[in-house]
Amino acid sequence: MKAKDVMTSPVVSVEPDASIWQAVRIMLQRHISGLPVIDQHGRLVGIVSEGDFLRRAETGTQRRRPSWLEFLVGPGRLADEYTRTHGRKVREVMTPDPLTVREETPLDEVVRTMEKRRIKRLPVVRGDKVLGIVTRANLVHALAGVARELKPTAVSDREIRERLLKELASEPWAPVGLIDVSVRDGAVELWGTITEERQRQALVAAAENVPGVRSVKEHLGWVDVMSGMVLSQADEEPVAAKAS
Repeated sequence: MKAKDVMTSPVVSVEPDASIWQAVRIMLQRHISGLPVIDQHGRLVGIVSEGDFLRRAETGTQRRRPSWLEFLVGPGRLADEYTRTHGRKVREVMTPDPLTVREETPLDEVVRTMEKRRIKRLPVVRGDKVLGIVTRANLVHALAGVARELKPTAVSDREIRERLLKELASEPWAPVGLIDVSVRDGAVELWGTITEERQRQALVAAAENVPGVRSVKEHLGWVDVMSGMVLSQADEEPVAAKAS
């Protein structure tokens, strides 16, 4: 999937010279948490979001520091913070020059950018024109759409087992040599031992994602590689591992 497949279009936006009250009103009315800022020539110049209104003089939430720390911060940064907490125009509080993606940008690249830069939305552009915007909500909606399209698949137990073992063999975290898989009428059972407790849920998730699987049950013992003690999910006390 690509950005164009999940983006919201047309974009609800605001001009840089609009008041912050206009921006707040639009966000509340449209139930959105951020707006692209587009000038009179149609160019993207910034993004304004709920985060830009967290610290405002009107609500008494502007940042306050001890005088000695203000001296270290310097007048330039203090002046910038004052503008953001007291400014009345969108251009004074927005984040300028926002990151963007193209309509053909793969969705995994969009997600990577969001995670790396810790942002919640990315405008989708073609040249200077804003075509749409991708938000975290769009990604959730895309996931819901994929889930609706999934249909039960008739797969043999043997094929389920082979697919699961192939998936585990491709994952560096999976203790393939310590795990056995049995399948009967689409019900998967996992047997063996793990060396890290977090592998338990990952193994279950891998099994649940194989087409044709109806249920998953695990019988996995956890081996503490430092002490050699074994603890199953149902055990309350560790027991010594048997010598092979």
